[in-house]
Amino acid sequence: MLKSSGAMGAATLSSRILGMVREIVYARFMGDGWVASAFVLALMIPNLFRRLLGEGALTAAFVPIFKAKEKTEGEREMWSAANAVISGLVVAASAITFLVVLGISLVLAMGWAKTETQLMLQLLRIMFPYMLLACLAAVFMSMLNARGFFFLPALGASLLNLVMIAAVLWLAPRFGHNLQSQIFALAIGILIAGLLQAGFQVPTLRRQGYRAQWVTPWGNETVREVLRKMVPGTIGVAAFQLNVLVTQGFAFWVEANIVASFNYAVRLMELPQGVFGISLATFMLPTLSGLAAEKKYGEFRATLRQGIGYLCFVNLLASALLVSLATPIIRLLFERGHFDAGSTHRAAFALTCLAPGLAAFSVVNVMARAFYALNDTKTPMLISIVCLGLNLVFSLWLVFPFKQGGLGIANTMSALFNVGLLFYSMRRKLRGFDVMDLKKPLLGMVAASVFAGGMAWGLNRVWENALGHTTLASRIGAVFAPMIAAGFLYFSIALIMGIPQAHEFLGLFRQKLRRPKLNLV
Repeated sequence: MLKSSGAMGAATLSSRILGMVREIVYARFMGDGWVASAFVLALMIPNLFRRLLGEGALTAAFVPIFKAKEKTEGEREMWSAANAVISGLVVAASAITFLVVLGISLVLAMGWAKTETQLMLQLLRIMFPYMLLACLAAVFMSMLNARGFFFLPALGASLLNLVMIAAVLWLAPRFGHNLQSQIFALAIGILIAGLLQAGFQVPTLRRQGYRAQWVTPWGNETVREVLRKMVPGTIGVAAFQLNVLVTQGFAFWVEANIVASFNYAVRLMELPQGVFGISLATFMLPTLSGLAAEKKYGEFRATLRQGIGYLCFVNLLASALLVSLATPIIRLLFERGHFDAGSTHRAAFALTCLAPGLAAFSVVNVMARAFYALNDTKTPMLISIVCLGLNLVFSLWLVFPFKQGGLGIANTMSALFNVGLLFYSMRRKLRGFDVMDLKKPLLGMVAASVFAGGMAWGLNRVWENALGHTTLASRIGAVFAPMIAAGFLYFSIALIMGIPQAHEFLGLFRQKLRRPKLNLV
């Protein structure tokens, strides 16, 4: 589990680092003003449909069927089923794209929208076809994951980041001299990135035996089964995405820069969440699906508990460091160009309120995939709707007094409710699934993370008082000196307390060091 998710994590790390470079370039280019918020809000909408049709519910319903076809009917039927699902996806996504673009064009022609909303709609009209390309990329990625390829598909996000960096540095200057015109270069970049994300996976699929062909989706048994299983999950994903859209749209109305400020905090959260949390969850869906298909429920329970333990061990430390070092991290990464000290304060506040929920966000992903592997998409959907209702109430309540920080607090609170309900439901569904085995190590991890976070905060204060943060070197030191010391303290406490996950990570590290090297002489 550690090796496979580690391979994905390495690929995801490269894409997340590039993603962070992209956000640094974005911050310098457009700061956290209303233009930046209009771009972020416009991109959320194709992402909403992408997650409805390409990621999440569709892939969660498709992967178990894809694996079952391979085991019971052979590769020929497996690839045919994949082509039927892809054909249906292309038809549905194309129809939605046409209707949305037509609707936006009509609204813009009427001239009813104010300046900020007009810009958002103009950007959305260009970017919306990205939804179709990203849907194809997501399905191709799930097919490769099911065939045992994790590293290569995870590199797809790196392509998007590279294209978007190039769009800011090379394409934007060719779109005029002010930010409101240059921002359209980023919309063009999104489309180019979507095309590359889908296309670069095709050669590997072809080597596995896949050949793209039209298979009529109407009346197809596999398509019907996928639709039946994905509908509950789609409702859950739709509720989540609509929740995000409503809260962000409301925040855009309350204060223009809230959306962009909160988005920078979310991007920083995605670094640790993506490197290990999403990588582990992606590995576990086909793994747990295979165990469920073979009715190896003992191994299923053990694998799920083990994955949750690894996830919490890594992300509790990351959460503590993000909270204690929010301001120096934001300052180091983003404070330049249009992103000033005020922008740093706003984004750091959002990160401080959002980061405590990091482990919960990641555990929700893993637990949802465990239900999907058991062919149950209804339970996580219902829980998701309940928690999203809570998140909407919390957000609307807290955004006025705390602005971007209120959105962070709301997300953290609803994620904790989500985790609790998922664990309760899994215990009722899968006899013998008991998280009490995790209680003692989890308490130890929480205690270790509190000590590590306190140490990081104290060392940063000492550094700031002694050296300040006026130079790049002093800003780097203000982040990494406390971070390294706190990480060492966390791992040491975990080893002393006998936390199993710490010893397993140490064992894997020692195994890597002992690996014999090739003698090339």
